[in-house]
Amino acid sequence: MTDSTGDTGTAPLLERRFAWRGRDVAWTVFGSGPPLVFCHGTPWSSWLWEPYARALAAEFTVHLWDMPGYGASSKDPAHDVDLGTQGELFADLLAHWRPTWTDGADGAETGSPPLPHVVAHDYGGAVSLRAALLHGARYASLCLVDVVALRPWGSPYFALVREHADAFAATPAAVHRGALEAYVRTAAHRPLREEHLAALVEPWTDAAGQAAFYRQIAQADERFTAELEPLLGTLDVPVRVLWGEEDTWIPPDRARRLADAVPGADVRLLPGAGHLVQLDAPVALGIELQRWLSAAR
Repeated sequence: MTDSTGDTGTAPLLERRFAWRGRDVAWTVFGSGPPLVFCHGTPWSSWLWEPYARALAAEFTVHLWDMPGYGASSKDPAHDVDLGTQGELFADLLAHWRPTWTDGADGAETGSPPLPHVVAHDYGGAVSLRAALLHGARYASLCLVDVVALRPWGSPYFALVREHADAFAATPAAVHRGALEAYVRTAAHRPLREEHLAALVEPWTDAAGQAAFYRQIAQADERFTAELEPLLGTLDVPVRVLWGEEDTWIPPDRARRLADAVPGADVRLLPGAGHLVQLDAPVALGIELQRWLSAAR
């Protein structure tokens, strides 16, 4: 497993590469201080977390990355992109980064490499939880934002596509884009700005992206969260659960259930925000992240 720099195509921010089991994982790092890693969900990419990462880079060494099958990372149709695969990858990616981490904001080494703070959204919740509970990853703190973690999950549209992924993948590009835009709009409580909508759907609109979009839905399986649910009580890291009060993709009752399942976890509900809380309530989310991470340092 190696990394290198190279052309990042749709996401020029992610200028580095990590090779893992034939997959090409796009990532970047910037800032100084304790390590902080953002995990995106589906059908999103690290683009959704970039403004928050930039804002926190004065206090943290921030890592952004795209899961294989998403964003600027490879979308080889031969590669599995399920939650089990992504959880294993994330554990190995953290191990790859860890030797570069230092405790001091000035880059000074003050002991063994510190543990990372992790902020995860949507699928990123299951990915980060599986990495910790099943693959030995360790965190300084974990902030779970409108995450996939407890069954049931997946909207009616998501379930329909999963059952007929091949047929949906064969739809004309214009039809695909129209359906994709309509689907993405339902994740937000407030109307999406056109430039935000374009950034969210663009990675899925060329031929490779269209196939990848339906492939990741086809491989969605609740067994990957079923495996972690009984282990949530063993999680021994500070956990904050943040949730949009108006989330229709993953209703906020999951937030309280999740916090009840994790020892010591607490919940903050963000009013006026749906599943795309990053765009619906950026100020409120930014304040919550700043407070949580400052307390967890």
